[in-house]
Amino acid sequence: MKEGKILIVGGGIGGLTAAIALRGKGFEVDLLERDPTWSVYGVGIIQQSNVVRAVAQLGILDDYLEAGFGFDHVEVYLPDGRQVAKIPAPKLAEGYPANIGIGRPALHKVLGDRAKASGANIRLGVTSESLKDDGAGVDVAFSDGSAGRYDLVIGADGLYSATRRAIIPDAPIPEPTGQSVWRYNFVRPDDVTCLCAYEGPMGIGLVPLSADRMYMFVTTPETPGRRFEREGLAAEMRARLRNAPPRISELTAKITDDDEVVYKPLECLFVDGPWHRGRIVLLGDAVHATTPHLGQGAGMAIEDSLVLADELAKADTPEQAFEAYQARRFERCRYIVERSRAIGDAQLGKGPPADTAGESRKMFEITAQPI
Repeated sequence: MKEGKILIVGGGIGGLTAAIALRGKGFEVDLLERDPTWSVYGVGIIQQSNVVRAVAQLGILDDYLEAGFGFDHVEVYLPDGRQVAKIPAPKLAEGYPANIGIGRPALHKVLGDRAKASGANIRLGVTSESLKDDGAGVDVAFSDGSAGRYDLVIGADGLYSATRRAIIPDAPIPEPTGQSVWRYNFVRPDDVTCLCAYEGPMGIGLVPLSADRMYMFVTTPETPGRRFEREGLAAEMRARLRNAPPRISELTAKITDDDEVVYKPLECLFVDGPWHRGRIVLLGDAVHATTPHLGQGAGMAIEDSLVLADELAKADTPEQAFEAYQARRFERCRYIVERSRAIGDAQLGKGPPADTAGESRKMFEITAQPI
C-alpha cells in the first residue's frame, strides 16, 4: 500500500508512535482518544535499548533525551541492599545512551507534539461506536454522531480494547496475576544514575527520570484486582516497605501524598491467534499486555508501530501487511509476556526462583535483535 487513510483507535504510546510512523510513510491518519483531557499517570517509564533504537528510527530520539535521563547499566541488589550485579545494556543507537528514563507526562508531550507536527488529525473525547468492514474499506460511526470511511483501522486501545472485543470476541480476557505495582516520584540523589533493581519477594526499583527526579516502583502480592480508596494510599505504600533495604527505607518516610501514589493491579494477556480480522488490526497491549518486570510493555508497542508501518508501506494489501507484521512480532512479544509473568510468579512463590540479573541479560540479548 503506497497510500491510504488509516484510523487509529487509542492515543497512548502505541497509538501515537503508530501515527508518527505511518505519517512518515505518507499515509493519511486520524487518531481517536476517548479521554477528552488526554491525561497520563504522573510517574515514569523505562525506555530500554531496543526502544532507543526504535525512536531513533522515528526521528524523535533527541526529544526523548532532552525530556529524560540516559543511562547504560542496570544495577541489581539483594534484599539486604548488597549489590550483586551491574549489567551493561547494549547501545543500539550510535552516540546515544543505552536506556532512557522519562516521566510519563514528558513522554506523552514528546509523542503528542510529534504526532500533531506530522500532520495526524487527533480527536479527543471521541470513540468508535461501530466498525463495518465490507472488504474494500471500513465504515466507522463515532460517538459524537459523525462517521468516516477508512482503508484500514488500527486498534491501539489498550488492555481492555473495545476493538479487540469487536473483531475477536472469543479472545482471552486480561488475567490478574496476584500482584500490584505502586509508584512514587522523588528528588533524585546523585547516586541513582541507572535502574537500581532489588531482588526478593517484593520487586523494588529506582529509576532516574531527569537531572532532579526519579521514581520508585514496588510490586507486592495483593488479592487479584484489589483496589484502595485514594485517602490513605500513601500509608498503604509505606506499610508495604517496612522491611525494605536501608536505601529504600530512607525514602519511605517521604511517601506522604496520597494523590502522588500511582497504584495498579497487574494483569497480562496474550492473543495466540490472529491479531487482525479483515482490514482491522491490533497492536500493543490490545494483543500482548505484559507485567512490568522486564520493563518492556511500552517498548513492545513502539516496536509494533514501526513494524506495522513498514509492512503496510511494502505490501500490496492490508492482509499481506498484517500477516507479515504478526510474523515479525509474535515470538518476541510472547517471550516478554511469558518471562515477565514468570518473574512475578517467582516473587509470589508460585514458580521457581527468578534470577533477576540473568533474566535482564537475556532480555537485552533478545531485544537487541532486529525487529
